[in-house]
Amino acid sequence: MRYAGAKIAALAAAASLVLGGCGSAKSDLQAQAPPPAQVEREQDGSIVQVDHPEQIPLATATAYTTTSALAVTGSVTPDISRNVPVVSLVSGRVVAIHARLGDTVQKDQVLLSIRSDDVAGGFADYRKAIADEALASKQYERAKDLYAHGAIAQNDLEVAEDTETKAKVDVETIAEHLRLLGNDPDHPNYIVDVKAPVDGVITDQEVTNAASVQAYGTNPFTISNLSNVWVVCDVYENDLASVHVGDAAQITLNAYPGRKIPGRIGNIGAILDPTLRTAKVRIEVANPGMMRIGMFVTATFRGQKQEQHAQVPASAILHLHDRDWVFAITPDKKFRRVDVTLGATLPADMQEVLSGLSPGTQVVRNALTFQNMVDQ
Repeated sequence: MRYAGAKIAALAAAASLVLGGCGSAKSDLQAQAPPPAQVEREQDGSIVQVDHPEQIPLATATAYTTTSALAVTGSVTPDISRNVPVVSLVSGRVVAIHARLGDTVQKDQVLLSIRSDDVAGGFADYRKAIADEALASKQYERAKDLYAHGAIAQNDLEVAEDTETKAKVDVETIAEHLRLLGNDPDHPNYIVDVKAPVDGVITDQEVTNAASVQAYGTNPFTISNLSNVWVVCDVYENDLASVHVGDAAQITLNAYPGRKIPGRIGNIGAILDPTLRTAKVRIEVANPGMMRIGMFVTATFRGQKQEQHAQVPASAILHLHDRDWVFAITPDKKFRRVDVTLGATLPADMQEVLSGLSPGTQVVRNALTFQNMVDQ
């Protein structure tokens, strides 16, 4: 029993030494590992404090010089100088429509067909003119024969000749009118095809099936050449001093935000909207093919005045809740979330900041990583 007790004591002592050694090793490892960052929120929700702020990578906002810019919204409209109305030369009822609003059409393409009484009347007049000309021709031949035999005076011969000449003019005039309506005088057809006068896109349609059409009345279609378009923007009264006819403008389509399209101011409206206090500014743009009528755009005008803004790495910008932020370090080594307004995307993965940040301010280089750390 005494031997067994001694053995148990020895085992207990050995276990104590082993456990003590493990605990000592664990303590050494804990001492060597860096402490986790502790985040403390201030009463001001925009300020956070972290342990070891010197471990957070920072970037310094630098100065970026550019010309003054004014950004306004607008929409794409046709260049009305390139709008061509489609005119119907006859009155009647529409029996077929071969094109629709928004279609791209070619010159001389049939757009609609009209059944017209004007054509029926034209053919009737043409047949009468043919009969009158035939009679006048016979009378003239008879007059020449009588004059040769001294049976009539020269004046009677000249009257017969004049009557035949006028009869021929009537035939030619009525025949040309039928050809103008798209009909062959020798092959009666009471359907008139209205054709496109130019290449382009149908931007207005004022006719439907079975509708009545008046000659030279409401235009059934309007065709626009969209190789060049207008961008019409509203510019506030206070900003008009920085906008001039002939100034360059940069167009950004909402549908293609990464594409910049150059344009030039062609006109500044002479009348202000009395409610909004804005004037219409027209920008003339060469259409690269993607601009469609009615598209919303943002137009940026560049003036002659030099302005200085800040620029930071693009990674320093945090996009949150449709707003843009940076984390700026404060003199007491805390971090304040600052609302900023962004400008253009710059080379070398830099971002222009129009307001909210001054050159020389230090910000967190990777705002998204920092925000994730704060949220944990």
